Amino acid sequence: MDGKVLLVTGGSRGIGAAVALRGAGEGYLVAVNYSANRAAADSVVEQIVSTGGEAFAVAGDVGNEADVLAMFAAVEARWGRLDALVNNAGIVGHKARLEDMDLARLDRVIRINVLGTLLCSREAVKRMSTRHGGHGGSIVNLSSVAAVLGAPSTYVDYAASKGAVDSFTTGLAREVAAEGIRVNAVRPGIIDTEIHAASGMPDRVAETAASIPMQRAGTADEVASAILWLLSDAASYTTGALLTVSGGR
Repeated sequence: MDGKVLLVTGGSRGIGAAVALRGAGEGYLVAVNYSANRAAADSVVEQIVSTGGEAFAVAGDVGNEADVLAMFAAVEARWGRLDALVNNAGIVGHKARLEDMDLARLDRVIRINVLGTLLCSREAVKRMSTRHGGHGGSIVNLSSVAAVLGAPSTYVDYAASKGAVDSFTTGLAREVAAEGIRVNAVRPGIIDTEIHAASGMPDRVAETAASIPMQRAGTADEVASAILWLLSDAASYTTGALLTVSGGR
C-alpha cells in the first residue's frame, strides 16, 4: 500500500473528508480536492499530516475542464503517479419540483455531478491504463440511492445525475477492465452530512430516520469504509459494482 496515490474530489467535507482520512490511515498519499473552501481542505490535510501521513490540498471545480487538467497535473507533479480516484464532488439543489427548477440549477447539477465525474475519470484513465503505459488503478464514483428511488418532489435533477453516474460506472468498468483499472460506485442513502442543509432540509436526517429499515441515518465514515474496500486489493475481482450503503432503504 505504501506510496500509492489517492485523489479525492470534494475531499474537504463530509464523505470526501472521511475517505481522505481513512485512505491516509491505510497508507495512501492523499490529494484533497476542494472547490472553494480552502480552510476545510487544509484542516483535512493537517489531520493527515499530524498522524504521520502525507497529503496536500488541490483547488479545482470538477465541472471546469481547465481546473480538472490543472488538478491532475498538480498531483502528477507532486507524486508522479495516480493509483486511485474517488469521484466524490457533487451538489444538490434545494427541494423543488421539476417545473420550479431553472436552467442554471439544472446545468450546475449536471455539470458538477455528471460532467465532473466523466472529466476526472478520463484523466485518471490516461494515467492508470496499461494501454497508456500506466500500472492500473481503481476508480470509485459516488452515486446515490436517489438514482433508484427518483427523489420525486425533492430533487429529481440530482437523482437523474446519479442515474447517469450508475450507467457511466457500468460502461467504463467494461471499457477498461482489461487495462488494469477497476471502476465501481457506492450508492449512499441518508447520510448525516451537511448536504441536507445545503438542500434546504437541515432536519432531514431526524425526520427520515423512522422510514429507514435500520432506523437511523448512516455516517460518512461508514460510506468511506465501503469506498476504501472497493479501492483495495480485497476487491480485486470487483468491477462494475453498484454498492448500496443505505441501511436497507
